Amino acid sequence: MQPHFDTATDTAATDTATDTDTAATDTATDTAADSATFWEDFYSRADPRWGTRVNVVLEGLVTAFAQTPGTALDLGCGHGGDALWLAGAGWDVTAADVAQAALDRVAESAWAASLAGRVHPVRHDLAESFPEGEFDLVSATYFQTPIEIPRTEVLRRAAHAVAPNGLLIVVEHASVPPWSWQAGQDIRFPTPEEVLASLELGAGWRVERCDAPEREATGPEGQSAMVVENVIVVRRIA
Repeated sequence: MQPHFDTATDTAATDTATDTDTAATDTATDTAADSATFWEDFYSRADPRWGTRVNVVLEGLVTAFAQTPGTALDLGCGHGGDALWLAGAGWDVTAADVAQAALDRVAESAWAASLAGRVHPVRHDLAESFPEGEFDLVSATYFQTPIEIPRTEVLRRAAHAVAPNGLLIVVEHASVPPWSWQAGQDIRFPTPEEVLASLELGAGWRVERCDAPEREATGPEGQSAMVVENVIVVRRIA
């Protein structure tokens, strides 16, 4: 899987995802594996039920800013929770990930939900290659990883893949919950304005949303905490 920590779904899904994210990152501290090797191993061992529900933040943003379905690109799709929800809402979705194990499960889930005609799993190490074409929606939710990759460059390519009048949605962690492996560390997350500036969009774009809201999250053992997430939504207008 290309970097994608798929938390912030609902309480039950968040519990599982948070626990799995911690395990993934702990593993990364003990290995020099490249992104493809790391995520292939991770998804080969992951619970197939993990990450199969839509991220509620993305769901709300799509509902608010992209009411008319078109073509979508889901970067780091994992087990396909976002891609399957988008397809069910009428979108034609290219689901990109570096882990074939994850993509195989996306294909199985799409077939089981009678969505195989609208979900197209494709394998890409996004640091090396990128899906061709333009899309009405490009989403990168929790595109963060314990493996070093050229993340900013990938997000810039994502912006270039947005069709006229289309949207780029970026949702990412901007704080460390108390149950994280990084708890207690002095970590500086970029502000949403800094993330937006790093995209170097130039003219021809309209900012629909750029903020860092708080929400209540639930940890792997049922603990609750307020977390902060960067939310960037931009529309290509030219």
